[in-house]
Amino acid sequence: MKDLMNKLQPLVSINLLTYNGLKFLEPCVNSVLRQSYPNIEFLIIDNNSTDGTPEKIDELLKSFSGNLKPKTYKLKANMGFSGGHNFGIKRAEGEFIICLNQDAVLTETFVERALKPFHDSEVAAVQGKVMRLKEKKGNDFELNGLIDSTGLVMLKNRRIISRGQGEKDRGQYEQAREIFGVDGAVPVYRKSALEDVKIKDEYFDEDFFMYKEDVDLAWRLRLAGWKAVYEPKAVAHHFRGAGENAAKNYFAIVRERLKINPFAKYYAFKNQRLMQIKNETPILFLKHLPRILIKEVGSWFYVLAFEKYSLKAIYRLFKETPNALEKRKIIMAKRKVTEKELEAWFE
Repeated sequence: MKDLMNKLQPLVSINLLTYNGLKFLEPCVNSVLRQSYPNIEFLIIDNNSTDGTPEKIDELLKSFSGNLKPKTYKLKANMGFSGGHNFGIKRAEGEFIICLNQDAVLTETFVERALKPFHDSEVAAVQGKVMRLKEKKGNDFELNGLIDSTGLVMLKNRRIISRGQGEKDRGQYEQAREIFGVDGAVPVYRKSALEDVKIKDEYFDEDFFMYKEDVDLAWRLRLAGWKAVYEPKAVAHHFRGAGENAAKNYFAIVRERLKINPFAKYYAFKNQRLMQIKNETPILFLKHLPRILIKEVGSWFYVLAFEKYSLKAIYRLFKETPNALEKRKIIMAKRKVTEKELEAWFE
């Protein structure tokens, strides 16, 4: 009977990664517990929080009387987004895995709607329609009608933006379609695809720790011949604390970057370059080189002139480059797409 159920309604593992996320926790956890889809495994991995998050998790789960039996893990150190989610993925038994951010809230039908595109066996990842949550006074949140993300877009200069981010939702993203990759707030993955592109025992690159790890994984999946799909009927909500990544011009980009904390800027700068070292293909790199150079010159100048904290990232970048080159060999050995097929995803 269980085998028949898994065939008709495959097991979905929802991996919630928490770190000092007390103010987001209750709506996030409750949104998982209220899912309409019946065959769910719920794993909660805490990254050594110090604000009472583990205790709040225990409190929330004690008051839950449903059939779902969440599994909780309290890590002894902060392993970052990459390490924390890798810990969960290794323990997940589901055919599909949702890597849930602690500041995201699922609508009741999110899981069942997100599974629809996976009927295509070449689909590795599904992106839902993620709407923006706005923080009110206290710990309350409200919808503001703005889109947070409908998927990742890779520009020819290698800047990554979230499709539709910051736009008023007027129904302009109601068509399901293939996309470059899925955003890291509420990504849904086919576990067999993650196994296909993992490097050693890592799905997300643990050298990244946090930031750009979702884009790196999306690029690796593309290179290996997998698809990513946007499904607008799978709706979630997300509170975005950092700056917008869809700013349209240089001054807007700088303005939004000023909103990001130094720790995040450090990882974003380093990981962007590591990601390109790992995943670039020679013909497309040369074809897009003028645009890449313009962006890189601007980025390096800005960091050298205005972001002294990010200078530390340059040292780490050079230190981690040999390891990135070793990973590149593994990625390119698994590559199944031509440069022409890949070019369609650079806008």
